[in-house]
Amino acid sequence: MRIGLLAEKVGMTRIFTPDGEHVPVTVLRVDDCEVTANRTADKDGYHAVQLGSGKAKTKNVSKPMRGHYAKAKVTPKKKLCEFRVGDDGLVEPGTKLSVNHFVVGQYVDVSGTSIGKGFAGGMKRHGFAGLRASHGVSISHRAHGSTGQCQDPGKVFKGKKMAGHMGARTRTAQNLLVMGVDPERGLLLIKGGVPGSKGGWVKIADSVKKALPSEAPFPAGTVSTATQIAGEGEIEGTAIDDTANAEASSNAEDANKNGEEQS
Repeated sequence: MRIGLLAEKVGMTRIFTPDGEHVPVTVLRVDDCEVTANRTADKDGYHAVQLGSGKAKTKNVSKPMRGHYAKAKVTPKKKLCEFRVGDDGLVEPGTKLSVNHFVVGQYVDVSGTSIGKGFAGGMKRHGFAGLRASHGVSISHRAHGSTGQCQDPGKVFKGKKMAGHMGARTRTAQNLLVMGVDPERGLLLIKGGVPGSKGGWVKIADSVKKALPSEAPFPAGTVSTATQIAGEGEIEGTAIDDTANAEASSNAEDANKNGEEQS
């Protein structure tokens, strides 16, 4: 088992495949993601790696947490999380991770806090059809109807789908495809939507239902590895194709010149 990454949700956009098909993607930014601590079986009873991401002001961090970050030799973080790993998946505290931890074409699981909707009715919360729009029904068109039985059992069972608080829960979207990796800007492009709102934090981990690609770095993709790959010019699946943009701009300039000559 490998560790994952802690990222911030930037928003959604779309990219185009070589065939001209557009694919909706979610942009996730990995900002200053570093290992802050390790959990071992001898000391804590399990193996895990604690990650921190984002930059927090020192004045907003408690004194015990300042010591915790100082021990790992990292700057104070906005968000902390843990990833369970095997005994061979531990990473040295202070190691800075990069988005090249994942590779293009890999499947990942993304966990985040869903957008809170407040108190919602049965139609919005569970997709109920509601009552009839006519034929004797009045006022109660969006009601969820009967919730129980007769005298036996004479109660409403726990877990019955009814109106109530909706959203603001931890949810995981599984088997999402990695469409692009941009180590220079720390961006990941994930096909489809992920839980959470813009600016929210999400945990990205290897898919538990799909095989891990052989080219994925183990135990983690670090910034030093990303710099080496960038120097060799082997980065694939970047967020924006600079070559395509340059060709498009040159074609536009040629078209403008031809139009001026004809006029």
